[in-house]
Amino acid sequence: MSRITQRRPVSHLAAGDATQRPETLAVEEPLEIRLGGVPLTVTMRTPGSDIELAQGFLLTEGIIGGRDDVVAARYCGSPDSANTYNVLDVTLAPDVPPPAVDITRNFYATSSCGICGKASLEAVRLASRHRPGDDPVRVPAAAVTAMPDQLRAAQDVFASTGGLHAAALFDFSGGGTMQVVREDIGRHNAVDKVIGWALERNRIPLAGTVLLVSGRASFELTQKAVMAGIPILAALSAPSSLAVDLAVDCGLTLVAFLRGDSMNVYSRADRITG
Repeated sequence: MSRITQRRPVSHLAAGDATQRPETLAVEEPLEIRLGGVPLTVTMRTPGSDIELAQGFLLTEGIIGGRDDVVAARYCGSPDSANTYNVLDVTLAPDVPPPAVDITRNFYATSSCGICGKASLEAVRLASRHRPGDDPVRVPAAAVTAMPDQLRAAQDVFASTGGLHAAALFDFSGGGTMQVVREDIGRHNAVDKVIGWALERNRIPLAGTVLLVSGRASFELTQKAVMAGIPILAALSAPSSLAVDLAVDCGLTLVAFLRGDSMNVYSRADRITG
């Protein structure tokens, strides 16, 4: 299995002095996701939790709706070489229709593929099987502002490399505890891994939860939260305009600039109390 980190030599320059030393770097490798042997997409990711990543991706792209839609997921190797663990084949249940794939791009065509903003919002609304706007969860502001420290304390690979994004899931239907943390070179992959973790445990839709991401809140991450039925998305950095539009449109609470004891709430502020 591929390692999450690797050591590389580096010349460290400071105050005119050069020091040779080893440095720990986050690994970045491609993962090809196949459906029944047919290539679907390739994502650059940090190895680890690959089955969660694939299943989270399939859920947030609207291809599957729950754990029962997946029969099996296994790594593939070529007959003449060792398994690189960079190709994962997913077998869908017989009653799950295959996705529409643009073979010229080798990519599943969804609302995140560059179409206009209005069409993107409509596509997510039609594709989502869940309605986060109906979720009655309420979360104390003090609990939200405490989340970044909990996330940082759990970022083991970030502590040694400084080079990974992270996503964490907090469950306020059961006391507000942090349920899972996943790290990856791509923030969208970290989110897919968290959602895939929940799917493995038949916890979709993720009612009563908060998804915390370490960077900005993009349209893509907001889309993934909506598709998983997550009612609150919180980001340490800025949101995009289309992310805010989607959150408003779907009744998702979008929190951004979560720093210290302050935050901006761009939609459904009634869920943040106190």
